[in-house]
Amino acid sequence: MNAPKILIADDTPANVRILSDSLEPRGYEILVASNGDAALQIAGRSRPDLILLDVMMPGRDGFAVCRELKRSDVTRGIPVVFITAKTDTDSLVEGFRAGAVDYISKPFQSDEVLSRVATHLKIGALTRELLQKNEALTQEIERRKKADERLSTLSERETQRWNVAGFIGKSRTVRKILDDVRRLHQFNNTSVLITGESGTGKELIARAIHFGSSRAKEPFIPVNCVAIPAELAESMMFGHVRGAFTGATMDRKGYFELADGGTLFLDEIGDMPAVLQAKLLRVLEDGCVTPVGASQPKRVDVRVVCATNADLDEKIAAGAFRQDLFFRLARYSVNLPPLRERRSDIALIAQHFLEMFASEMGMKPPGINAEALAAIEAHDFPGNVRELKNVIERALIESGGTRIELAHLRITSRGIAIKPAHSKTNEIGAALPLNIDQAEEALIQRALAQTGGNVAEAARLLGINRSRIYRRIAQETAKA
Repeated sequence: MNAPKILIADDTPANVRILSDSLEPRGYEILVASNGDAALQIAGRSRPDLILLDVMMPGRDGFAVCRELKRSDVTRGIPVVFITAKTDTDSLVEGFRAGAVDYISKPFQSDEVLSRVATHLKIGALTRELLQKNEALTQEIERRKKADERLSTLSERETQRWNVAGFIGKSRTVRKILDDVRRLHQFNNTSVLITGESGTGKELIARAIHFGSSRAKEPFIPVNCVAIPAELAESMMFGHVRGAFTGATMDRKGYFELADGGTLFLDEIGDMPAVLQAKLLRVLEDGCVTPVGASQPKRVDVRVVCATNADLDEKIAAGAFRQDLFFRLARYSVNLPPLRERRSDIALIAQHFLEMFASEMGMKPPGINAEALAAIEAHDFPGNVRELKNVIERALIESGGTRIELAHLRITSRGIAIKPAHSKTNEIGAALPLNIDQAEEALIQRALAQTGGNVAEAARLLGINRSRIYRRIAQETAKA
């Protein structure tokens, strides 16, 4: 981390020397200007973290220099502390009006200077941090505004696109899921919890529940709970009023207000920040939200549909998820099985994706030869329907629109095949290779075996990103 830079602007060499001797041993980088014009040039070029500014200097006095600093976008945020023998009320008022944050009287004491400098550097660092957070909030507000505009143009075509028929399959399991969804069309206020591994189509089912109900003409707002920053969580969910915090220049609606009349889809609810869980429960109980900074609640009519790939029972037992919130969300539950548990649907889903991508690419849907189809049906698809979708899209691209062959598929003939590593016993006796690359390969293989090929769960066990596992699978497949 770079040392904080302090600009001393004073025309008296003795004062500069005393200040430098006090500050430099504390690790501060010292810049010096002997007059106002030099101070402005150095401040604009070097952007110090703090300016110690004498009032009485040749040419421009300190007040004029401070006003000029505050007029420039480059130097406006630099805190200015006057060092002056002029301590009459009028001079102090003029200094603060010019934009100073503090003043130190001459003759000054080193301890006082060090204390004031440390305080204002800390305040400056906190201010910059707050501005960064406000910038993130502004970006989120803009994104939310655009989302609100998109929702206002929701069409009949979109409603048809997300009808329950979009969930492909003819197995008994799928028929049961579709029956559940149709049943929920008649109960427009019942909260729903959708469970299943990553990639099984939880958001598709949530959209089918919404667009098949009487709420279909109203907004469907999807929210990824994992992506909610803790410091912005309450504002994003419930909105805020103007002046609620620094940067809140106008009233903004939260997700609940944006979804008023429609459906709020909370994906990965198991990872919702703890601070939000109690407030979410209150909203679900009384149907009202209170924006940050507001004194009065607002009533909203929102159906909440949640989804998770986590074991909420385990999270409740660990104290990471509220049991009362679970009971309120899971008024009706829909469980989506992994694709490997409904293999009879794989060929039908593959054909659906093939036709969809061929249409988007402006080509006639090609067929899939028997060997390629057998490989697809034999694959465990740890990434579930999402992985199958990617496999089909890539195969269509590689085939150039001709018949899909086995060579066009980026899967193995039977699940995930990572060659076992030939290991040497390490010092603690575990059968792990001493080679780091081989050890990673072996650990990933073990995690996949333990989780039945579930990449998301294996990544969680290993404490790594799932993309790292997919890269390893691709590398090992290419070697095979």
